[in-house]
Amino acid sequence: MRRELLRALSAALFVLAVLGGVACSPSQPPRAGAPSPPAGGAPAAALAPVLAVKIDNVPDARPPVGIGAANLIYVEPVEGGYSRLLAIFAGQLPPLVGPVRSARETDAELLPQFGHPTLAYSGAAPELLPVIDAAPLTDASDSNQPAAYSRDEARPVPHNLFLDPAKLPPGADWPAQNRPVTGPAPAGGRPTDHYEVSFPAATAAFYWSPQDQRWQVSMDGQPYAAVDTGRLGAPTVVIQRVQVRESAIRDAAGNPSPIAETVGSGPVVVLRDGRAFDGTWSRPARDAATTYTGLSGEPLPVASGQVWIVLTP
Repeated sequence: MRRELLRALSAALFVLAVLGGVACSPSQPPRAGAPSPPAGGAPAAALAPVLAVKIDNVPDARPPVGIGAANLIYVEPVEGGYSRLLAIFAGQLPPLVGPVRSARETDAELLPQFGHPTLAYSGAAPELLPVIDAAPLTDASDSNQPAAYSRDEARPVPHNLFLDPAKLPPGADWPAQNRPVTGPAPAGGRPTDHYEVSFPAATAAFYWSPQDQRWQVSMDGQPYAAVDTGRLGAPTVVIQRVQVRESAIRDAAGNPSPIAETVGSGPVVVLRDGRAFDGTWSRPARDAATTYTGLSGEPLPVASGQVWIVLTP
């Protein structure tokens, strides 16, 4: 009954998306989904318990569901030269999120800045489980919370696992001092209408839309659209240059799992309002927030709404 309901909702949403001009690949029609809150994340005053969800991002996993409601979306490098997403929800929870995939060591270092969040994922290398256990988070994997997960049999395994966030234990509140600093853009910057980041086997590109006042997202040369909210985009995109090192963990093909180091500092490009602002990111400790400053030391605030953060070497 649940699968039939999901498919019926998905079919209705797909028709609405087509009528609204949302482009979806005919070879990968949306199969799972339900109406979600408006895209763009919760307003600052509503930020509350934090849920982090690991989202698959290979072509067979698209289109995603539910991530338009996230406050932050990290794009992380993973083995094989691909990328994977970490969606941070605080305040708005969509009825369905996915496809959900496995966690990485990068997540264990990223998440302490959000206090004590709940982490939803599906599987991890045995060597990684002690690292997750030691991190300040609630482990809400499909092994620990099976009732919160279901599979859409119309999608290929393993790219078909979806999460009902309401069935998970809530995380702790996002510490107020660690929330993103929002405000008007500083003076300067350079006019920019397109920015692309290349991974060895994937690309993420962002196109400024003056009409929508946001950066529209493309993955691997194709518009990136969610089943429930259509073309994904955000008012702010952060290109965060980080040190990436190989871990001892390898996938089934023997590829080492990369670790993106997010404690420390490095170059950053903040994209907003159709301009690019060069600067520096800084995060002095695992439980500290990441801050962005311009080349002269001035703060680089983000715009209100969803923020995409691309972790790139």
